[in-house]
Order: sequence, then C-alpha cells, then structure tokens
Amino acid sequence: MRRGDLRPGSGGRTAAGRARRRALARLGALALAVTVSDLARAVAILAVRVWPAADYTRVTIESDAPLTARQFLTPEGPPRLVIDIDGLELDGALRELVGKVKPDDPFIAGVRVGQYQPRTVRLVLDLKQAVAPQQFVLAPVAAYRHRLVLDLYPQVERDPLLALVQEREQASRQAGQAVKDALGEFIGRVERPMTAAPPAGSAPPRPLPGPVAPPAAALQTPAPPDEAATTALPEGIDRLVIVALDPGHGGEDPGAIGPTGLREKDVVLQIALQLRERLNEQRGMRAMLTRDADFFVPLHQRVRKARRVQADLFVSIHADAFMRPEARGGSVFALSTGAATSTAAKWMADRENAADLVGGVNVAVKDTQVLRAMLDMSTTAQIKDSLRAGQEVLSRLGRVGRLHKPQVEQAGFAVLKAPDIPSILVETAFISNPQEEALLRDPEWQARLVEALAEGVRRYFLKNPPLARQRRV
Repeated sequence: MRRGDLRPGSGGRTAAGRARRRALARLGALALAVTVSDLARAVAILAVRVWPAADYTRVTIESDAPLTARQFLTPEGPPRLVIDIDGLELDGALRELVGKVKPDDPFIAGVRVGQYQPRTVRLVLDLKQAVAPQQFVLAPVAAYRHRLVLDLYPQVERDPLLALVQEREQASRQAGQAVKDALGEFIGRVERPMTAAPPAGSAPPRPLPGPVAPPAAALQTPAPPDEAATTALPEGIDRLVIVALDPGHGGEDPGAIGPTGLREKDVVLQIALQLRERLNEQRGMRAMLTRDADFFVPLHQRVRKARRVQADLFVSIHADAFMRPEARGGSVFALSTGAATSTAAKWMADRENAADLVGGVNVAVKDTQVLRAMLDMSTTAQIKDSLRAGQEVLSRLGRVGRLHKPQVEQAGFAVLKAPDIPSILVETAFISNPQEEALLRDPEWQARLVEALAEGVRRYFLKNPPLARQRRV
C-alpha cells in the first residue's frame, strides 16, 4: 500500500475508516444527548407543606429525587432567609408554597419564589423574628418520597417553666377578677336605692318570695364531699405540681389511621387539650403539652420538654393500630429496661419508636445530653413510680371501656426514658378497630376518657405527693 492511501481524502480503506468514525461519532453524540437529557431532567416536586407552631415552623418540600440546597440569612435590612435549590425548574407545586403560609405563623411573614438561574429555584422567606434555621434531607420512608426540610427555630428559646408559672398566675388573676365582678354586681342589686315612687293608682309592690339569690360565681357553697373531691391534692403540697402531656405523632407523622380515615395525631391532640383543661382546674396543678398544635416533636425533644419544666409526671397519649382489626381495649405502659412483658407490647414499642423516621428528625443536632440520658438505664425508682401511676390510670380507664390487658405492661418505649420523671404511655383505644375508631370520634366518650385519665393522675399524686423540687440539668 502506498503512503498516500493513508492521507486525508484518499479513497479505499481510508474512506471506510472515516465512515465508521462518523457513525461512531453519531452514536456517541446520541448516547451523550440521552445521558445529558436524563441528567438535566428537572426533579419533580410532589408536595410542599408548612407546619407552623410556637416552638418552630417547618417547611417540607417532597420530591421524586433528592434535592440539594444552600441557605443564608440576609445581613442587612428586614430579616430574610434565602434558600437556593439546585436541579429545579419553577412549577405550580412550588408556587403553592406562597399560599400555604398562614397569617398567624410565628416565624414566616411571607414567601417569594422565583427561577434564580436556569437550574436553580430561589425561595425567599420574609421573617417575623430572628431565627436559627436548620436544613436537612430525609430518605423515602412510609408514604413519603425524598424530603427537603427547613426548620425555623427562634434564636432565643423561651423558658417553658416560667411560661407555666405566668400562665397560672394570669388564670388566678382572671378568676379572682371574675368573682369580684360578680360580687360587685350582686351587692349593687341588693343595695340599689328606690329613686322613683310608684305611679298613682298602681298596685303596691309585691314582696319578694325570699332573699335575692347571688350569682353562682359570687357565692359558692361547698358541695358535699364526693369521690372526686377526696382526690384533690393534699394541702401540704406547697408548690406547683406539673404534668407533662404528650400527644403522640403530629405534623409529618400522622400516626395510625383508622378504617374511615381518622388520624391518630388529630384525636390524641383533642384528648390532650381537654385533659390539660381538666387538670388545670385542680388547685396547685398545671399541665404542659409537648405539642399544642399539628406539628412534629422528635422523641428526644418530648423528653427534653418534660425535663425542662421539671415535670412530676409524664403521660404520653396514643391511639395505636394493630395487625389485626379485632384488637381492642385500652392499655397503659411503663418502661422496661429488659424484655417486653408481651409480644404485642414489644411490637407497639417498636412502632412508636419509629416515629422519628416518619416525622423527620435532624440527627445532626440532637441534644447529646438528652440522648445520653435516654441511653442510660433509668433508675429502679423511676420505673417503680411509673408502675404506680400506670396502675391508677389503668384502674380508671377500665371504667370507660374494655381493657386490652388487666395490668400495666412494660416495653422499651423511647419516649418514657426520662430518668427522673415517672412516665407512662396510654393507648386509649385501637384506632384500627372500627368500633373503637367510632368511640374515638365521639365527644361524649372522649369526655369520659378525659375524666378517667384526670382521676387517675389525681389519685396518683394523692397517694404519692411530690417532693420538694430539685433543679434538673
């Protein structure tokens, strides 16, 4: 073969080689185009959700693939948080975020959304106060796909114990003012002078059939002693007795769902709010909720909240589901440092302990002190007191409906691991049972349940008066 045959433009094998190279180039370009097109495909936004609360506001962006984002607070002007999310194109789902911010959100005044760059969407959150933002991602779990989570916490956390004391003092002042107003109205009616003579020819005034009855709020005659009165707190308790009420689940975590769609997180919040009011009516007692609205609280934060108010008792309220819909009846659980007392107790503990995976917890900022306390073996005294409290509540729960087990059960519930607070978990009913789901919807049944829980708590403190408060760390 002559050398000239290898020169560009020569025929024969050289032309065939060029054709092959062109074909390979076209195939390579096509493959590259497909790959680039696949990589360039915008991530689809499945849902956006906002969970406002006094503790913090959470913004969740759910997508069909992982998202990466960068955030920064504006250094000047009104407080704003800017979030740039890569791999996105602005669509209707993201625009819905603007309308999901409520006027009473404690942290977010408004949201603006725009296409900052061809592949980057920018969110601007106008803030009502200075925040300490946290950002993290969650892998698919339960019914959720990938989630990008933005949590807005206040820079200065409020003192919950001080808030409880101030709330009690305000309630006392309002009650006292109501009594004074009622007494003033009654005295004014009794002492009001006759300023006008009766018209001529009119009939003489008829005598009153008896003394003028004062308003009920003005003069309260002690009622005869009954069972409820005998369970009031002893006079010797000279400090505020605090009960931490923990409505399970919330926010991103709906808990168990009944046959007709009743969500555990909703019904246990209703029960807890009513129970708080009932306990707050007791002299010297105040109830604190770990959540008072529809937002998620990680398990370790529930424990931390109870310890921060130096609670004397922790009551976690649930309405769980079971594998079989015929399972029914209320239950009360205390912590076990060893094996669970039954297979069902272990199954339910494992289910409740998985709440953080569904609700979404930022593992990077967990309180190490609380985690260490939760991992430590709780004291024998704490479990003993928990069993006492659980038995008092269980005995009253049995008067409202059927019990699943006649004794307090034990299992390794993470939310019961406060080492210095007697802690119980109450399964009010099985929401997976159609008949008990109907009961959970019934306001009258809820009222009887609340009274039973309140009575059990009162009886526990009657028999086990709390000691002088020690400051907990």
